[in-house]
Amino acid sequence: MTSHILAIDLGKTGCRGSLRVDGSQTGYAEAPGAPGLAHAAGIAEAERAIRAVIDQISPKPATFTLSVGAAGAASAPDAAALLARRLAEFADAVAITSDAVTAHAGALGGSPGVVLAIGTGAVATAVDAMGRFTRVDGWGPQLGDEGSGGWIGMEGLRAALRAHDGRGPQTVLAEKVGDHYGIDLDALPKYLGEHHNPALAAASFAPVVAAAMDDTAAAIMATAARALGRTVRAAIERSGMRPPVPYAITGGLIKLGAPLLDPLDQQIADAIERRDPLGDPIDGAALLALDRTTALEALVTRIL
Repeated sequence: MTSHILAIDLGKTGCRGSLRVDGSQTGYAEAPGAPGLAHAAGIAEAERAIRAVIDQISPKPATFTLSVGAAGAASAPDAAALLARRLAEFADAVAITSDAVTAHAGALGGSPGVVLAIGTGAVATAVDAMGRFTRVDGWGPQLGDEGSGGWIGMEGLRAALRAHDGRGPQTVLAEKVGDHYGIDLDALPKYLGEHHNPALAAASFAPVVAAAMDDTAAAIMATAARALGRTVRAAIERSGMRPPVPYAITGGLIKLGAPLLDPLDQQIADAIERRDPLGDPIDGAALLALDRTTALEALVTRIL
């Protein structure tokens, strides 16, 4: 029997969709992301983003399974369940879980280990040999996501404003704000306050911080690496797995390269056994669409 799967990776930065027929991609689309299911408008924004992706994919099969990894689903399971019911209106079957879960499934294929997913947000997930699931951070920009793109970008913007005020050391980041956003520093609070997704707006500044060659930017990157290292170590410790633990890293923030990844590796080298990711979160969503035997199954909300 032919399988039609529309796998969705819904993050705070972007929403990606891959239509797969018997495992082969036949369609792909992207749209802006959503602020997360724990956000006040999270369900509506998530549905908007997913529908925007679906509308771009053509031709769509008459029947398909919709599998979604959504930011914030772990923190807001009731919202995830409501979103699943809404999506069931135009899909024959729906599977929804956290984007952290799909990142783990994509990176390690359902095998035990730890996966660090870093993008606009940051979360580490661990699955042991018994299928027990541990999640560390991923609490969103107000309460967590330490070391993430949103966190790095916001720290860079704070440093720029401190320099602007004379409260902190001078930094090239102050002039980079205008280059990046096309606004004066005095207009930055209004710009972020009116943005529909402030964490996303801040995260776009993270590559600027990583590329800056001064002490202030280097200190931000080092602090981010330490925070991410603590997140990985906490996931290992709480899971009860004995180091070295199979480990993979995934997410858009890996594009920052050495300024972030080198100090991060130094923080966790003795605790991990590095693995190249088998796939990305969208591959994980495709896997979980049909495979109900993985250790992650209890974390998936399904509507048939």
